[in-house]
Amino acid sequence: MKAFWPTSIFVLLAGAVAGTVAFADPPAKPAPELAHTQVDFNRDVRPILAARCFKCHGPDEKSRKAKLRLDMREGAEATLGKANDSEFLRRIETTDEGEVMPPPSTKIALTAKEKQTLKAWIAAGSPYAAHWSFVPPKRPPVPEITNAKVTVRNPIDAFIAARLQKEGLALSPEADRYTLIRRVYLDLIGIPPTPEEVDTFVKDRSPNAYEKVVDALLKSPRYGERWARKWLDLARYADTNGYEKDRGRSIWPYRDWVIRALNDDMPFDQFTIEQLAGDMLKVEKGAAPSLASQIATGFHRNTMLNEEGGIDPQEFRYYAITDRTSVTGTVWLGLTVGCAQCHTHKFDPITHTEYFRFFALLNNADEPELPVPTPELTKKRAEIESKIRVAQEEAIKKVAPEVLATAFDEWVSAGRKQAVKWTTVRPTKMEAAPTKLALQADDSVFASGDAQKRDLYALTLNDLPAGITAIRIEALPDSRLPDSGPGRAYYEGPKGDFLLSEFTLTTNGKPVAISGASESHVRANLGAKMALDGHPFTGWAGSGRAGVASSAVFNLAQPLTTKGAQLELLFERHYAASLGRFRLAVTTESRPVAARDLPAEVEELFTHPAESLTRAERAVLFRHWLTIAPELKSARDEINALRKQLPVPPTTLVMRERPTDHPRPTFRHHRGEFLEPKEEVRPGVPTVLPPLPKGVEVNRLTFAKWLVAPENPLTARVTVNRHWHSFFGRGLVRTLDDFGYQGEVPTNPELLDWLALEFRESGWSVKKLHRLIVTSATYRQASEVTPELLAKDSENKLLARGPRVRLEAEQIRDSALTAAGLLSTKMYGPSVFPPQPPGVTTEGTYGQLSWKVSEGEDRYRRGLYTFTKRTAPYAMSNTFDAPSGEACTARREVSNTALQALTMLNDAVLLEVAQSLGRRAAAHDGSTTERVQYLVRLCLVRPPTAEELSLLTKFYETQYARFTDDPKRAATVAGTAQEAVARAAWTATARAVLNFDEFVTRE
Repeated sequence: MKAFWPTSIFVLLAGAVAGTVAFADPPAKPAPELAHTQVDFNRDVRPILAARCFKCHGPDEKSRKAKLRLDMREGAEATLGKANDSEFLRRIETTDEGEVMPPPSTKIALTAKEKQTLKAWIAAGSPYAAHWSFVPPKRPPVPEITNAKVTVRNPIDAFIAARLQKEGLALSPEADRYTLIRRVYLDLIGIPPTPEEVDTFVKDRSPNAYEKVVDALLKSPRYGERWARKWLDLARYADTNGYEKDRGRSIWPYRDWVIRALNDDMPFDQFTIEQLAGDMLKVEKGAAPSLASQIATGFHRNTMLNEEGGIDPQEFRYYAITDRTSVTGTVWLGLTVGCAQCHTHKFDPITHTEYFRFFALLNNADEPELPVPTPELTKKRAEIESKIRVAQEEAIKKVAPEVLATAFDEWVSAGRKQAVKWTTVRPTKMEAAPTKLALQADDSVFASGDAQKRDLYALTLNDLPAGITAIRIEALPDSRLPDSGPGRAYYEGPKGDFLLSEFTLTTNGKPVAISGASESHVRANLGAKMALDGHPFTGWAGSGRAGVASSAVFNLAQPLTTKGAQLELLFERHYAASLGRFRLAVTTESRPVAARDLPAEVEELFTHPAESLTRAERAVLFRHWLTIAPELKSARDEINALRKQLPVPPTTLVMRERPTDHPRPTFRHHRGEFLEPKEEVRPGVPTVLPPLPKGVEVNRLTFAKWLVAPENPLTARVTVNRHWHSFFGRGLVRTLDDFGYQGEVPTNPELLDWLALEFRESGWSVKKLHRLIVTSATYRQASEVTPELLAKDSENKLLARGPRVRLEAEQIRDSALTAAGLLSTKMYGPSVFPPQPPGVTTEGTYGQLSWKVSEGEDRYRRGLYTFTKRTAPYAMSNTFDAPSGEACTARREVSNTALQALTMLNDAVLLEVAQSLGRRAAAHDGSTTERVQYLVRLCLVRPPTAEELSLLTKFYETQYARFTDDPKRAATVAGTAQEAVARAAWTATARAVLNFDEFVTRE
């Protein structure tokens, strides 16, 4: 019996049973370096140069010393020389502190072995070779294994066995069937099998019994949930914006898209393209992109968003693009591209300018919210709209026709008396850089581009009617704007609102006096008059309600005598809040006019002679009148109540490429500083990699396709290596996020290349890759460590045994809920709030979040669906090393802390699990021994050993005696006193089993 943490077992077992608790294995001794017959530049020499020399003698010319470049032979030939005449060797061997390299001040002195390796390299003629990861992979021949004792189930085993043979090692025997089924269940679907599933497998002695299990797991909907969590680590997925306020965001439809894509085994090349450029996929053929393809672009909307008052939104948009640039380099290229943001990369051949060319590929997208209607929501909305139509028809029937006609005519008559004739004005010139203003078909103006904290719209108005006396601004809703507009506010205040700070009209350079202003809708007493007070931080704000039009009227002190004028609309706030869509109109009415709460088309019809109104025009007036008629108030209240029930579709964050006539320019920023833009750069990729294809537009879509093109040497390698790490706890390249000069070399380069090409040439199928891995003999090995393996390969780099790794945070919780019979199978939808300690999201963070525990089955959903607040992550997940979503995580760290032991004992979810396990054990038919066996199988899959059975039975009996002596301790358990005592004792026993090391470990 292996204990989890000594503290946990001590608390539970002390004084209850006799015997010794097994502690974790002692730290392994470092394995001796593997012998090599000759020096290989990429394997042996480049890592030394990269670690010790490239910082001062590498790609970055600004930090390069002595004009010596050691990353290229051309720059080093004279210095390297020959073994008997080498300035290079002299400088690394000298004892003169003024000349020795690396200088003592760097504290990175060469070891004796490294010096010997460099000497051997110089003696061999100082051969250079292109870095292995930048060379396209070639399919190596599968080694022939002649040893009949070695099991070779597929080519993976041949490559591993051949490498082991060189070191005098061999594959370990296959793990027992209990270990094997638990391992493959946890790896493929993230949760353990039930006892019934285990029994079926153990009893199935057909040759393909294991393969049948694998194929069933690959088809399970749980598969997508398991592997989505892996991808969301890379995507830095979270349910809040991060930074100071850390308010909630709606992006869970992206998470659900990932689950579906993985369950459908979407080819990884398509998976890549849709996430990076799904909004552009069908645009190239003249059709709109699908809803799913747009949702997929949420990958790069997972960046954090700073909503702090007073920030420059463009500065933090810049930081978002730097994040996207770095993440793209990590996820698909396995390169530390972000290191070149401030200067040319000191280790890898990526220049500072190339970084910003890469940056430019991701810099031409806008960032809207996309409504995501579901079939259920659409159906419900249609049902309510039908009820509204019926209610409207019934309401009209209840009022006598002659009463309606009279009331309507009186309203029209009154409206005509107050009517003002407005003439729409189309600006002849519009300036608002960097915002783009464009005229629409209805003569309105639409603003696109980057909203600023200070936006100034300069509009030239020509051919004005003679003697205009007032100007009207209509703020018009638009689905393209935040929350359907009419404003562009996103970070503060109501989304889609605006604040017009100053309204300035001039003719011939002289200001025109404004006598007064009024508005149809106003928010927080921010009226149109405030747009005339000369204070930029006050002004007119609209209604603050989504999709509601507003208008403001500005009366001139004297009629305008010129036909032309210049209008400036200033929007200045501590957040971006300019108008997104508006329309201008003027009037020559002699009396002062005021803004009216009427649609413009209705007010326009009031100016027409009554006898000239067409049937359709009267219908427009009648429809509006129905919404305000006193005679229909009671029915309207009922209708308004129904309207409030109309479901609003959820939204998600997406990317949308800007129009080709208004691209966003990209500049090289000196030292990576936002405030230091220099020369403009064009989109492109580092020259160390294959060029983008010729003859096509260079944009995000071209870039996405380039990442998965056959010519790209990195993407397939990086991807299969990441998946290999997921199964074996270590990649063939240990540095998952660094395939550059500073990264580790592959432990089995031939296998890495074979897998990369197999993955690509098999249609980029992740499920095929997974099946290939888990059906190999290499994967199916037992994980026992022999003294020989510990001595020769303590880190299991060569894979002469199966992996033994700690479960991920979500797997620990999901496994516990599965054992207890509590785990919900519900999929998709908004994130949920399982129990956690009070105060986690309300103490110590500015953006407090009330963590209201979800009810029903949402309380027990998989960890994948748990709400993630970046500044205060879910406590249990955080304790077990889950990321917060603030940054891309290619490899989770694995720690072992006392807090983890306390969590396994005291976490609210695990206490509930232990209680449920106690009830299951107590309700199981059989003796105490049989119940112990059942409990162990629920938690560990396998039957207990004789020693475990004896210890746990004694432990249960001891706990039962304690609760019998003090029944108050068990009084909270439902049932008779005897039942309560038994369940409490079984709960304590379940807590002990949950704290086995084996429970949180994948053997």
